[in-house]
Amino acid sequence: MNKAIKYLLLLLFITSLSCQKKLETKAPNKHFTHLNLSKNRLDYRITPNNSIDKSGLMFSDQGAWFGYSLPKTEKNLIGFSGPFLMTQQNGVWSSQMLSKLTISEGVHNEKIIGFKDDLINQSSYSSHLEQVFENKNLKIKTELVFASGHSAVQRFNITNISDAPIKLNTSIQGDVYDVGIEFSKLEQYIKLVSTHTNAIGYITVSDTFDNIDILNNKSYYSYDRTIELSPNESKEIVVSHSFIFPEYSWEEERKRIQSIDFDSLLNARKHEKNTQLETLVNHRKSQFKDSIYAEVLAKAQLTLQNNWRIPAGEIKHEGLFPSYHYRWFNGFWSWDSWKHAVGLSHYDLRLAKEQVKLMFKFQNDDGFVADCVYRDTTIEAHNYRDTKPPLSAWAVTEIYKKDTDLEFIKFMYPKLKTYHYWWYNKRDHDQDGLCEYGSTDGSLVAAKWESGMDNAIRFDNSKILKNEEGAYSLDQESVDLNAYLYAEKLSLAKLAEALGHMNDVEIFKSESIELKSKIQTQFFDPNDGWFYDTNLNGNSFIKGEGSEGWTALWAKAASQSQAIAVKNRMMDPNKFFTNVPFQTMSADHPKFDPLKGYWRGPNWLDQAYFGVKSLRNYEFNEEADRATIQILKGAEGLLGNGQSIRENYHPLTGEGLHAQNFSWSAAHIIMLLMEED
Repeated sequence: MNKAIKYLLLLLFITSLSCQKKLETKAPNKHFTHLNLSKNRLDYRITPNNSIDKSGLMFSDQGAWFGYSLPKTEKNLIGFSGPFLMTQQNGVWSSQMLSKLTISEGVHNEKIIGFKDDLINQSSYSSHLEQVFENKNLKIKTELVFASGHSAVQRFNITNISDAPIKLNTSIQGDVYDVGIEFSKLEQYIKLVSTHTNAIGYITVSDTFDNIDILNNKSYYSYDRTIELSPNESKEIVVSHSFIFPEYSWEEERKRIQSIDFDSLLNARKHEKNTQLETLVNHRKSQFKDSIYAEVLAKAQLTLQNNWRIPAGEIKHEGLFPSYHYRWFNGFWSWDSWKHAVGLSHYDLRLAKEQVKLMFKFQNDDGFVADCVYRDTTIEAHNYRDTKPPLSAWAVTEIYKKDTDLEFIKFMYPKLKTYHYWWYNKRDHDQDGLCEYGSTDGSLVAAKWESGMDNAIRFDNSKILKNEEGAYSLDQESVDLNAYLYAEKLSLAKLAEALGHMNDVEIFKSESIELKSKIQTQFFDPNDGWFYDTNLNGNSFIKGEGSEGWTALWAKAASQSQAIAVKNRMMDPNKFFTNVPFQTMSADHPKFDPLKGYWRGPNWLDQAYFGVKSLRNYEFNEEADRATIQILKGAEGLLGNGQSIRENYHPLTGEGLHAQNFSWSAAHIIMLLMEED
C-alpha cells in the first residue's frame, strides 16, 4: 500500500464525524469489487463451549491482540462470539458473547427476534463481520470493524419494516468465562481487569445506554430502554471493546472512539482491504489469472491479517504469529518472520519491514538472532538456544526490490552483515568455509531446531561438537544451510551496491564464487542425482532424499546438469511429484510417515515453494506451473471457501495437518502466484 492511501485512511479515521450525529446518516455508496473475493473465504462460525474451545476460527485486524467469530447457536441473542483474547495465557475466549443485544416488547419482555428463527445472513470480509436478522416486523443489521489495534466497534441497526409503529425494549448485556477477568463500572464505561495480563479491557456503549449495572463482578447489563420506531425508521446502538496494554493510553483511545463515525470507519477499512486485494490480484503471474487463484490469494491475505499483532510487552515492532490457533505459536520466530516479510511485501511493505525489524531487536552483539520471542516471558521465555536458517538478507532484498527504500537498507545492512558472519564465526567447526547447524547450549535437540526441520531423517545419527563456550555444531555440514548462505551473499552484495559499499560488494561476490564451487562438489551425488548433507570431512553423504536437496537450485548454486538431475527426481511421482508435490522427503523412503513424521513426509508450503522456484531458476517453467497447480488443488481446503490454510499437508491424501491459519503457508502461496520482480 502506498503512502498516499495510508494518509487517506488516517485522515478518514481522525476526521470522522462524531457518533452524536443523526444515526440515519449513511456513507457514500461504494463498490469494492476486490473486497468481495474475501467474502466468507474463511468460516468464522463458532459459539465457544468454554474458554479454550478451538473448534473454530477467529477474525482479527489492525494488529489487535483479540478477535471475534460469527456465532453458531445463541438463543434470542444478537452479537458476535468472543472476543478471543491473545492478551493473556496462550489465547482464551473471554466470553461466549461479551456484548449481546436483546429485544423484547410488553411488560413481560416477550422476545420478538432471535438467532434461531430470524437470522437470514452472516458474512465475513477481510474488512469486517456482519449479520442480518429479519422477521415480519423488524430488520436488524449488526456489523463489527476494528478501529485500531486496540479497539473493535460494533453497530446494531434496528429498523421497523412493518406498517405500524413499534415500541421495543432493548438491552445490552454480557458476561465472562472464569478466566480471571472482573468487571467494574467507571464513569461511562466498563473496565475489565484480569489476573493473567496487564492489558486492561474497556466496554463503551452509545449514550442511549447510560443505565448499566454490574453483577458479581462477572457480568453487566443495561436496564431495558424503550425505543419507539415509526414505519421504516431506524435506531442504532454502537458498542466498542478495547484491550489496552500499559504502553498505550486508554484516554487517547477513548477520545478516538468517541470521534468515530461508523460508516466512515467501515468505508475506510473496506477501501484499505480492497486496495490490498487489488494489488495482489493484479500482480499475479499471467498463467494464474483464473478466479480460483484470486480467491486463494484473498484467503492467504486473511490468514496473515488474523495473525498480525502490534507491539506490546517485549515486542517492539509489529509482526505475525505463525498461528493464533495453536497454543504454542503465540510468539514470533525468526525463520517464519523472514518468510512472512516476503509474502507481505507484495501488498503491505510497511508491515513487511516491521516484521523484519521485530526479530533484529533480539540480535546479540556478536550477530546472533534469537530463534523465537514472546510478548510475555512469564508465559514463555525467549529461545536463545538456537537461531534459524539465514534468510533475512533475502527477505530484505525482496522488500527493497519493491520500493527502493534506502533508509530501511541503511538500518538493516550492518545487522544483516553481522548476522551473516556470525555463522562463520560460531558454526564452522573445522573452519573450512562450510557451516553446520548447532546450538548455544550444547544440546542436540536445539541444534536440530536450528535447521528448522526439527526431526528430519538426516539428523537421526547426528552428534554435537563444541566449537567454543556458547557455540556448538552438529558433526555434519548441511547443504541447505550453505545454499542459504550463498543466497545471502548475493543478496548482501545487492544491498551493499545500493548503499555504495563497493568493497563489500567485491568481497561478497568473491566469497559466493568460492562457496558455489564447494556446494557443487561436496554436496552433490552424481550417482543419485541429488544434493545431500555430508560429514564434516565432506567425504561421506548422509543419504535420504529430502527437500534440502533442491535448496541449491533455489539459491542458484547448482550447475545446469545438476539441476536437470534434481528436477528429474522432483518430478518423479514415486518420489516428490505426489498429490501435493514437493514434500519434505521422498515418498519411497522407508521412514516416510506424513501422519507422524512432522518433517519426515508432510508437505510444508515453504519447501514446496522453494521447489517450484528452484525449477523456475533453471527455466523448467512448464514443470513449475504443473507443480503450482497441483499443490493448490491437491492440498485440502486451499481453494474454495471455509477451511483455513494449514501448517502442512499430507502429500498423498492432501489432508490438512497440524496448526490452522498458518502464516508461512499463506505467505508462500502468495509467492507461488505473484509475478517476479
